[in-house]
Amino acid sequence: MKINKDDLNEELLNKLKKLETYIESLGSLAVGFSGGVDSSLLLAVAKEVLGDNVIAVTGADASVPEREVKEASEFCRERGIKHIICKVNPLSEDGYRHNGPDRCYFCKHGIFTEVKRIADENGILFMAEGSNLDDMGDYRPGLKAAAELSVKSPLRVAGLRKKEIRMISKAMGLSTWSKPAYACLASRFVYGEEITEEKLYMIDQAEQFLIEHGFLEERVRLHGNIARIEVPAKDIPKLVEEDIRESVYKRFTDLGFKFVTIDMKGYRLGSMNATLNNGK
Repeated sequence: MKINKDDLNEELLNKLKKLETYIESLGSLAVGFSGGVDSSLLLAVAKEVLGDNVIAVTGADASVPEREVKEASEFCRERGIKHIICKVNPLSEDGYRHNGPDRCYFCKHGIFTEVKRIADENGILFMAEGSNLDDMGDYRPGLKAAAELSVKSPLRVAGLRKKEIRMISKAMGLSTWSKPAYACLASRFVYGEEITEEKLYMIDQAEQFLIEHGFLEERVRLHGNIARIEVPAKDIPKLVEEDIRESVYKRFTDLGFKFVTIDMKGYRLGSMNATLNNGK
């Protein structure tokens, strides 16, 4: 593996070795691949260790922006990794569509059921997902679904956290090392707000508009007919500049939002989970 070891301390090198050893022990692996920072490192290491005995499986549905699927495909193409895009429809599940706190469980269960089918068809023994130790500190019902289906979590086994994954990815020359964190578009809905394809499209297009205007870390949270924009606090002054503010408002209202707001606290992961703590 081509890696600049001078960029990694002994602890990180040991964790990387532990990751490699664990993956090698599995023999063959189907990686649930989103194209994000975590699953990209997992897939890259698995390819180095297992060669053609690793495949990548990406679930595609209305909650996944097309740009994410394209980036995942490009990552695999550059590395000669067999990549299978499977069409899934979590909206067919009432538990997902009605958007309770366990929404992610139904989505992940459906995706990994499909990954297992694909793994079996390709003679692959194990499945893996890209969660890291930091994910254990948030509400993650999707991890329950993964555990029920015996999906492995190699990055957690190796004791890796997000910051360390970025450092190793950079040392390996992976372009994803600095990629902003991403979560499926369903995470933009307040719990109890019904998820529909139309609303997912509105959020996707709204976030794409922000990205095209230079806001690479952003979220558009949906509260009924209200769009709540999150960008890092340092980017709020740019967002409220007259020209940008007016263009954002026009685009969002054209998409169907009635009100457009800015979250004064700024961007943070899992902000919708805060409603689970106070019942609001």
